Amino acid sequence: MSTSPSMSMETHPDIAALRDSYDELGEGPALQFAGGLLVLAGLYAAASSFIVGFNGQTTLMMTNMIAGLAVALLAVGHATTYGRTHGITFVAPLLGVWLIVSPWLVAGVSTSAGMIWSNVVVGAVVVVLSALGLAMAMTRRGT
Repeated sequence: MSTSPSMSMETHPDIAALRDSYDELGEGPALQFAGGLLVLAGLYAAASSFIVGFNGQTTLMMTNMIAGLAVALLAVGHATTYGRTHGITFVAPLLGVWLIVSPWLVAGVSTSAGMIWSNVVVGAVVVVLSALGLAMAMTRRGT
């Protein structure tokens, strides 16, 4: 079986149909709602060091900012182009787990109760929302 040089895998009808079905799935109201909350959780994680006051804890502050922005960008990517980003949906729950354990694993941080609670709660919210979105996508797809 040969393919013409002008036909790439991205324009193959089966790939396009699969991408369209994922995009249709991502446009559902439940996934859009979970994605919106995930964006807010990511933005809170990024800004939590300023909100809670991680004074002098630069390493944890940068960790939260990077992880929070990554979660927010993943959620925006899933909301806008789920057909192209569904393959990396496993990353958001991992970032949520990282947010939970980072106060204890980041070197040189003297944590306070507010810092720990903030990270644990926002990390748990990220894990639950992203796992919920992943589960809904898998059930609707039948995989």
